[in-house]
Amino acid sequence: MVELSGDYEFKAPQELVWGMLLDPDVLAMTIAGCEKLERVDENTFQGRLNIKVGPVQGIFQGKVETTNLHPPTSFHMVVNGSGPAGVVRGEGDMTLENLQSVTRLRYDGNVHISGRIASVGQRVMDSSAKSIVRQSLQNLEKQIQFRLDPEPVAGPDTMIDQPAAIRPAAPSQTEFMMNVTRDVLEDLIPDPGQRRALVGVGLVVIVLGAVNLFANLVARRVANLLKEK
Repeated sequence: MVELSGDYEFKAPQELVWGMLLDPDVLAMTIAGCEKLERVDENTFQGRLNIKVGPVQGIFQGKVETTNLHPPTSFHMVVNGSGPAGVVRGEGDMTLENLQSVTRLRYDGNVHISGRIASVGQRVMDSSAKSIVRQSLQNLEKQIQFRLDPEPVAGPDTMIDQPAAIRPAAPSQTEFMMNVTRDVLEDLIPDPGQRRALVGVGLVVIVLGAVNLFANLVARRVANLLKEK
């Protein structure tokens, strides 16, 4: 089980944050690999994630249910998802608090994970989950700021006095997982020198692997030429 609790401050009014926390179109733009997130009924969303990261690949189907809604202050959320790498079930309480110029979100919940995903170990799961939550909230902040003040971008098909506004794009899986990897390393290996050494070893392994592959290809080509002669 992974326990998640913390807070995040959005530079926006409480009512706006509340509405965007429960908007499936907005939430879909905060999650890497989210292909679909749609409302089934007033309190239920259904979604699909297309994950392509290392050994964890495939389509994950999921459902999000919200209960005990007290707008614009608090609600309870239950998440269920399953895919080729395992099953995830989580639930938690979300609370919003108005602090003059910002709105503070407090979250407190837990996630139960089974299947191949759970084989990575408890510490890695804890660090990964915290990183995913942090990045998702940061991406939500971008969507909220765009709603508050869309940044105009002039283009060939826009009027000079009415420029178009480009909505922040959803995070790429590569960027998302690179950040997760960095955060996990920082949690597991606090010493920056050791982290750099580990990254350096990883780069050496990659380079040696590439050299070995190239050498094998050359050797095979030479052998084929000798056979032809």
